[in-house]
Amino acid sequence: MGSFSFVHWAILLAWFFIVVFPVGKILSRLGFHWALALLTLIPGVNLILLWALAFIAWPKDKTAPAA
Repeated sequence: MGSFSFVHWAILLAWFFIVVFPVGKILSRLGFHWALALLTLIPGVNLILLWALAFIAWPKDKTAPAA
């Protein structure tokens, strides 16, 4: 019970690539540091981060309309 099995580490690595890596790419495109995506591993903080991203001004909103 004191050590983690290979299956545990495989699930953790899969979770990292399924959730943290894409969030890091999104954050870097928004101008934030990619390491901010590590906060998605903390329960509750991931929901706050999601809500904050929903209401910030995105770079697409800051561009001037084409003439």
